[in-house]
Amino acid sequence: MVSENGRRHGLLVDYGGVLTSNLFDSFRAFCAEAGIEPEGVANRFRSDPAARQLLIALETGKLPEEQFETEFGAMLGVSPEHLIDRLFAGSTPEATMVEAVARARAAGVRTGLISNSWGTRRYDRPQLSQLFDTIVISGEVGIRKPAVEIYALGLERIGLEARDCVYVDDLAFNLAPAAELGMTTVHHVEPEQTIDELERHLGVRLR
Repeated sequence: MVSENGRRHGLLVDYGGVLTSNLFDSFRAFCAEAGIEPEGVANRFRSDPAARQLLIALETGKLPEEQFETEFGAMLGVSPEHLIDRLFAGSTPEATMVEAVARARAAGVRTGLISNSWGTRRYDRPQLSQLFDTIVISGEVGIRKPAVEIYALGLERIGLEARDCVYVDDLAFNLAPAAELGMTTVHHVEPEQTIDELERHLGVRLR
């Protein structure tokens, strides 16, 4: 239940782009290094159905990383060798957000991760175990955002009702299913703004 003062007791967050720096900046850095147009990677996923299907299969654990790298590398006209690692090479931890989640959990807020994965081996598992009560990764459960089922699974595992939880994501279209379930949503653009909103919704200090 949400307390009488409106405080929510659950926090569910995305990983890439929330607990890390902006992933699209990393993609642009890759494009610059590879000598292709700055939005080459992002535009492939936005406008090329074949690239989109590759991404969906990878994120749901149905496509091996090596096969994705071979096929997507051919689409981009770049070497497939370590392609995923190269795409994410510019991504760094967002320390302010990591600390905010840690503080929320220490204050008694139940915390959970809901993440679409490009392979499951790149997560810092010891860190995640310190930050979260539950972890839902698309490649491990076979469901990806924005399918409503992955949010429902996060709620089930965190053991709270949707109305008692806040969900944070950097992609606006990933917020809609959480809101439809009844969660309060926060569109992450930059850490200070997100933390301001979380402090208001959770009723705890996060910095």
